[in-house]
Formats: sequence, C-alpha cells, structure tokens
Amino acid sequence: MNDISEINAVSYSTGKPVRIRISGGFIRDIMETGHTEGDPDLLVAPGLFDNQVNGFRGADFSDTDLKIHEMRQAVDALNAEGVTSFFPTVLTNSHENLLRIFKNLSNSLSDERVKDSIPGFHLEGPYISPESGYYGCHPAGFIRKPSWDEFAMYQEAAEGKIREVTISPETDESFEFIKKCTSEGVVVAIGHTNASTDQINKAVDNGARLSTHLGNGCANMIHRHNNPLWPQLANDLLITTFIADGHHLTPEEIRVFYRVKGPGKLILTSDITHLSGLKPGNYMFFGSRIVMTDDGLIKNPVLDCLAGASLPLRTGIGNVMKFTGCPPGEAFNMASANVAEAFGITDRGTLEPGRRADLVLFERNGYEIVIKQVFVKGRRVL
Repeated sequence: MNDISEINAVSYSTGKPVRIRISGGFIRDIMETGHTEGDPDLLVAPGLFDNQVNGFRGADFSDTDLKIHEMRQAVDALNAEGVTSFFPTVLTNSHENLLRIFKNLSNSLSDERVKDSIPGFHLEGPYISPESGYYGCHPAGFIRKPSWDEFAMYQEAAEGKIREVTISPETDESFEFIKKCTSEGVVVAIGHTNASTDQINKAVDNGARLSTHLGNGCANMIHRHNNPLWPQLANDLLITTFIADGHHLTPEEIRVFYRVKGPGKLILTSDITHLSGLKPGNYMFFGSRIVMTDDGLIKNPVLDCLAGASLPLRTGIGNVMKFTGCPPGEAFNMASANVAEAFGITDRGTLEPGRRADLVLFERNGYEIVIKQVFVKGRRVL
C-alpha cells in the first residue's frame, strides 16, 4: 500500500478536528482545523503499543520452530487490530530452548515489516516464583534463580533486543541481577511473585520499575494483609501493567489501580497468546489441556488458573473507559504513550511532530473501539 501525506480526523485526546501531515514515515506537523473534514465520527490516536504479546492467531512466540512467515502473518494480524508496536513475549523454558527461541525471533527481524512493529522482546521467566499458584501456567520444571551469565547468553542470541524481563525477587541473586539489567538498559518488571514487602522494595531500590499484569500471576488464596499486591501498589516508583479483558481483573480492581496509580503510571497490556483469534475449544499448552471459551477466557482447568488472554488490546481500552470513567485520551495513552515512555522509546507513542506516523483511525460504538484504518510509519496496513 502507498504512503500517505495527510490525514483528517478528530483527535482522540482533545476531541478537536486535526490535520496530520506525514513525510518519510514521520509526522511532520499537526494542526487544529476548526472544522471536520470527512467523517465527523472518525478519531485518530497513536498506534497501540503492547508490551506483552505471547503469540497471535496460531503463531506462538515461544515456539522453538517459529518461522519468519508465521511472524509476518502475526504482525500483519496485530497491525489490523491497531497494534503497531509490540514485544514478542517469551515464557519460561529450558536454557537450550530459550537460546533457540531468541535466535528465531532475532532472525525474524530481517523482514522489514516485522522489524517496523517490534522494537524489542520481553522475557517473562524463567526467573519467577517456584510456588504453586504464582507461576501460573509456566512449566514449573524450568523455573530457576536469576543468573546474569545465563541472561547475557539470551541477550546475545537476541542480538541485544531483550528490552524487558519479568522476575520474582524472592532470592538474594535477584537484586544484583536487577541492578545489572538496569545498567544495561533492560527494564525489570516484578511478576509471578510471592516476594515479601521488603524484597519488593529492595527490588525497586535496585532498579525494578514495572509490575507485570498486577493482580495475576498470583495464587487464588492469599493473606489479606501480607501479600505481594499491596507493596507493589504502594510503591510510587512502580508502574502497574494490567489486563482489562474482563476476565483477569474485576472492574473494582481496575478502578483501584486507576485511583492509586493515576493514569500516567498505568500500562494496559493484552497478554494474548497464540490462541487469540482461533476458535473456542480445547488446546494443548506445555503438555496441559487448555480451554478457550466463547467469551475469550483461556484457562487451565486442572491448575484452576488463567493461561493468558485472547481479547485484543482495543477491548481493554474500552473496558478501562467503562470501568473507571476515564476519558479516551487517558485510556489510549495507557496503551501507547505510557508504554513508549516506560521503555525510553522516543520515536513513537504520541501524536507529535517528529514521531513515527503510527496511527489508528477508529470510531466508538459505546465502549467498543472499532478500528477503521491503521498506519505503520505512514504506510497504510488496514
């Protein structure tokens, strides 16, 4: 599809008609026009940025045999959902498999369309809690203590593209690992953890800055006072990432997150898996039976835990507006500007001159976000 030079729509944040001019794949300027040209219901927002995508439409990013064409198909399908940037997320696995997975992911960036949408990778595990309930559906046999030497091998296989690692700071090795990651520009997130308040605060003191899908990766039954949720909510240096698909958290929990953290310290993530976009039914995942229901819930019925998500990020945006009453600008920023800022990625995430022309044109049907057009670096992909 051809590059474009001009877009007329209504700003997602101000509600005012704007004209966006594009040159060389970047926003050249934005002007308020004072009047609507074209469809008055058409809004424009930055392309969505999802920091936790485990797979999509059959492509599993933790598959040791993932092919470049499978990644390309997943990228195209995610772009059509309004996601113009994302981190392929790799789950707990053996050392040998993780090396193969990151090598495959790195190789996939040889495709320019893939590279344009993937600014980095996210390693979720294997350095998470070994306690049942906290590791969720990660394979328990591969969970281990953090090792910088081991992680450095994954980073080498990934050609330096691992931008985020989720760990549980439950062991003494965690804190030096966090400090080393931070010094190397890798953002550390706390997740799948039963760490104590002291351990969580020490992790933050050493550089941890995110909470991975807070409220999940947690046992079903926890102590009402002494649990890993309160200290993460209470620490002002931690940005909360959360899933708003209607299954992972209740509306009340999301309202609490919004009121405690404020819109600037929330990141909306999808946590979608390779089952997203497929038909409901029974599937196998790491040797266990997984059920995906008609309403998009994915669950391991034996472990009685959720096994990722299937609903796209745009669903979460609508739910955040519905559950909190926040304006569209805040909800969209949780899935764009806030993400880019958290990872120090300065070429995308906002509608500003000099930023990439990653754009989503959409209409609202109540709280439903209806994607109409999508642009990646000024190139129309939907």
